Amino acid sequence: MFRVTQLLRETTKRVIGTKTTSRADLTLSCFSTVSNLQRLAGKVAVITGAASGIGKATAAEFIKNGAKVILADIQDDLGRSVASELGPDAAYTRCDVADEAQVAAAVDLAVRLHGRLDVFHSNAGIPGRIPQDDALSVDLAGFDRVMAVNARPALAAIKHAARAMAPRRTGCVICTASGGGVVPMPALAMYSISKATVIAVVRAMAEPLARHGLRVNAISPGATRTPMMLNEIPRLAVVSPGLSGELRRMVEEGASDAVKVLEPEDIARAAVYLASDEARYVNGHNIVVDAGYSVHKGAENSPAR
Repeated sequence: MFRVTQLLRETTKRVIGTKTTSRADLTLSCFSTVSNLQRLAGKVAVITGAASGIGKATAAEFIKNGAKVILADIQDDLGRSVASELGPDAAYTRCDVADEAQVAAAVDLAVRLHGRLDVFHSNAGIPGRIPQDDALSVDLAGFDRVMAVNARPALAAIKHAARAMAPRRTGCVICTASGGGVVPMPALAMYSISKATVIAVVRAMAEPLARHGLRVNAISPGATRTPMMLNEIPRLAVVSPGLSGELRRMVEEGASDAVKVLEPEDIARAAVYLASDEARYVNGHNIVVDAGYSVHKGAENSPAR
């Protein structure tokens, strides 16, 4: 017991220095969370789709937590502007994630600039052409495009990130899936299929990556206030009879009891956790950030028992 107390005191001195502290301060310093520290200090990350929405918010949170970030996107002017806004720890590169060579080049750029890669966040995505809920006229060419941008890049990210990370036996890949991949949205059927595939890729590749000391996880956002959502949902409300009542109310009223509209930062903070050493044993999981919508959907319509 004496030795434990001694170690605790030594740890406290390292954490808070030699200044005089109260017993309350001592307790808080030793057992508080690391929310006030840089949880990604020294890490290097590539984030696709980083010029706006969840990608931009994640880049900002990563940098705030001590990381250096390569912002990868096809919106060149916006991407460069965001990189300038985020400061010297951000750099922009053009990357069409449907082209494997460009995904590989983004990884190579991170290694060339910073000597390593610790995190690859495969985040870029598109909603696809609408409507998508007519089973008699499925647009297979449109489906192929959605899969090429939303699903296939998850595997490309794993492949090329692992190439850079495996020699050091440390690093992780984070893939942005969707609540639509957990609870399919008929109005966005092709999109939902693509995001369900992302979740499947993460689960299937977790063990092969673990052999190299690496991790892969997914984040499935619920309705999030991104440019893509703000552009697409109003259009869906007009053209798609399959749009759910909850989303229609969200469009008309801004929110509903059933659907909570999240901010990009809510998703970015989940990504910070998965990228941090706090999640070093988290592998092959899909973290759903949707205020519980996917687990209670439909409960309000269930008959009383």
